[in-house]
Amino acid sequence: MENKKSQTNFSRLILVATILAGAFIVTLSATLLNTALPQIMKDLSISANTAQWLTTGFMLVIGMLIPISAFLMERFSTRKLFITSMCLFGMGNLLAAIAPNFPVLLTARIVQAAGEGIMLPLIQTILLLIFPVNQRGTAMGMVGLVLAFSPAIGPTLSGWIVDTFSWRILFYMNLPIVILVIVISFFTLKNVTKLTHPKIDIVSIILSSLGFGGLLYGFSNAGSNGWNSFEVIITLIVGITALSMFIWRQLTTEKPMLEFRVLKNKIYSLTVLIGMIVMVSMIGVELLLPLYVQTARGYTPIESGLLLLPGAIVMGIMSPITGKIFDKIGARPLTIIGLVIITIMTFLFSNITDSTPYMYMMVIYTIRMFGISLVMMPVMTAGLNQLPNHLISHGTAMNNTLMQVGSSIGTALLITIMTNSTASAVQQKLSYPMIHGVSVAFTVAGILALSALVMSFFIKSSKTNKEDIEENKVAVNES
Repeated sequence: MENKKSQTNFSRLILVATILAGAFIVTLSATLLNTALPQIMKDLSISANTAQWLTTGFMLVIGMLIPISAFLMERFSTRKLFITSMCLFGMGNLLAAIAPNFPVLLTARIVQAAGEGIMLPLIQTILLLIFPVNQRGTAMGMVGLVLAFSPAIGPTLSGWIVDTFSWRILFYMNLPIVILVIVISFFTLKNVTKLTHPKIDIVSIILSSLGFGGLLYGFSNAGSNGWNSFEVIITLIVGITALSMFIWRQLTTEKPMLEFRVLKNKIYSLTVLIGMIVMVSMIGVELLLPLYVQTARGYTPIESGLLLLPGAIVMGIMSPITGKIFDKIGARPLTIIGLVIITIMTFLFSNITDSTPYMYMMVIYTIRMFGISLVMMPVMTAGLNQLPNHLISHGTAMNNTLMQVGSSIGTALLITIMTNSTASAVQQKLSYPMIHGVSVAFTVAGILALSALVMSFFIKSSKTNKEDIEENKVAVNES
């Protein structure tokens, strides 16, 4: 009996290591091109606006695919879906590495994004279902380590590779890992989701793509083009209209593609809202701080990246530790402490000047990321623990979708506030108008964090429904 238990734990360890390796290499690609874009522009003779589509298009496709991931998990086995997403990602890498021109490279990035859009909610669902409720914090903490660390080292790694070799190496280097993950997952991965074989709802897929795609594109461009831009207004109108029709269809159909009724669970909805605010605060600061240090202070891109690196490392180290603590004490105390830290550190950033020391900013940012590590995965896990197993795939899809939308809205909001405040400072002939604009944006981010702190006091303990806990003990079926 003991030997069988050890074999089960070992098999689960191999499985977890495999899917986390897949998650690491996939999420790394999200930021890998950030510092490589200038070299790509030079080699392919394209403008900055054109090159930006390599990142904008990538994120747009991910945002459009995540909402249908719950449907895919109910129609296809875990193994098939995981291997398919890794194959798509691998094909995208190979195509990008040999791309002779921009259209081929953009197509390759879209294929990559298709793999990642399926992968992110799938990995979270797998881990939540193979671990019992009292160990889910640890499992999600491991996901947090990957999601925090891999995108953070992307720009630094990319800068070194591009300076030393060629930007094409960024794609070639992923291929051996992708192949290894596919081979191991073929032998170790089991089906952990319940297959209901829902019918393909083409109308819902189109409405979802137009809705979430329109919102993501509109909000992403509002930050740079302004809210009065015709392009922004049209895409937001299309997005809101299509999304409204999509939600209505999901609430009235017998088997929805994305179950919006999960939002009826008050604790789940509360944790999603807190998570969105924290994501807005995190993404916003990661955008504002480099703008400030490079534009207003004259630091180099590498110095800007190194400023953020210690914070990313701290968050990566803390995520699994936080997960273990969550399993023992729950989300509420962790979330409250984390949001107190985030709020204070964000308000400290609102007082930056033209002479704020580099090391001071690095320390404040690192402490702030420590606070975020106490909040992100615990609050997400606490919300998902409220759902029965058959709704977890819908819960992860909804959570990831709203995080994508929230980060886009937050980025656009904070950039608009910074731009308008800077323009106002110019009219008032204030010294260092951009620093004033950044400070105002940080103040708004601090207020958002404070509002999340107030909400965190209403988080209740994790799921205690005995039927749902017993559901976790059911053995998984072979795919």
